[in-house]
Amino acid sequence: MNLVIVESPAKAKTINKYLGREFKVLASYGHVRDLIPKEGAVDTDRDFAMKYQVIERNDRHVKAISTALKGADALYLATDPDREGEAISWHLYELLKSRRHLKNKQVHRVVFNEITKKAIQEAIDNPRDLSMDLVNAQQARRALDYLVGFNLSPLLWKKIRRGLSAGRVQSPALRMIVEREEEIEAFQIREYWTIKADLLKKKQPFSARLTHLEGEKLEQFSITDGEPAAAAERKLLAAAKGYLKVVKIQKKQSKRNPAAPFTTSTLQQEAARKLGFTTQRLLLQVDAVDLAPLGLGGHVDEEDLVEAAFAQQLRRHHRDVVGRGDDEDRARLLLQPGDEAAEHTGRGAGVALPRGLHPGEALLQLVEPEHGGGDGLGGGDDLADVLFRRAHEAAEDLAHVEA
Repeated sequence: MNLVIVESPAKAKTINKYLGREFKVLASYGHVRDLIPKEGAVDTDRDFAMKYQVIERNDRHVKAISTALKGADALYLATDPDREGEAISWHLYELLKSRRHLKNKQVHRVVFNEITKKAIQEAIDNPRDLSMDLVNAQQARRALDYLVGFNLSPLLWKKIRRGLSAGRVQSPALRMIVEREEEIEAFQIREYWTIKADLLKKKQPFSARLTHLEGEKLEQFSITDGEPAAAAERKLLAAAKGYLKVVKIQKKQSKRNPAAPFTTSTLQQEAARKLGFTTQRLLLQVDAVDLAPLGLGGHVDEEDLVEAAFAQQLRRHHRDVVGRGDDEDRARLLLQPGDEAAEHTGRGAGVALPRGLHPGEALLQLVEPEHGGGDGLGGGDDLADVLFRRAHEAAEDLAHVEA
């Protein structure tokens, strides 16, 4: 039996289904160790040596891991791939080693960026060592929190009110706010005037701004009070006699990028802003959009949920709408334009459309029920609707706008 450790219990249940009977998956429930809550936790005189202790609320989870490890042949540390996840794996490894529970046990570090059977199996088949660069990066962050916040926060409690915190983020943020406020206070008010004309051509109104007067280009502070502004207005009215002539039209192209697909963070923000969802409710609603088969139900990793929703819908409509997709003259339908994106996500394999059909058009045909029906991803003022609207924007071509 092999023991796999992840951070989330929801993730553990899904991964257990994928790996089968030869593996047992347990959760660490986040960090298992933290700095001791008193002075001396970071010793600046001894090369910033850090003193840790087991987090009390997670001690029982560490004991459960230790018990399960006794009957295991190998330990797979599968916490998140970021520096926090790497540190959790390292802390757990150090704890188990200090308790002599790793004797004659193989220890592997595995990482995956999506919870799919293929991605997890590839991670298990290609383990690596712990990355001490990532671990040290997390320790440096934690040491900064301690050295700055531990000493500065009590000062705030004493001078302002208890419960305020100061640390590596709040302290420089406060400095930026103070510096900006000082710039505002030092700002010198200067009066300036601009002259605009409201025009009409074939019942189409538009406006124009005066840029030159009597052969001279007008800068921001060329007209600094009302008297010269009124004089300039009188000159223009007398010269124009009710008409202005267009002597030159300049056209420029500007690019407008479509909205980016959702990440976990932006989806949470949009769901909270538009629907008033809490994070917990969002996780429940993700299941309702039928993302569970992709391993996203109950736990949302930092991956593109819109792509997952697309992939689910594409599989559902594959046989009826697209066909088997095994012709040599067919191109894979990418969830985002570009081969690199498809290879990076690993999604969209086996889904194909005839060459020449834009991915955005194809996605909208397949995702929107009955090409604009009232249910599915495109229907209702709910999370599915939010996902569909963003998908609609993300699937558009880069627009070229004439101005």
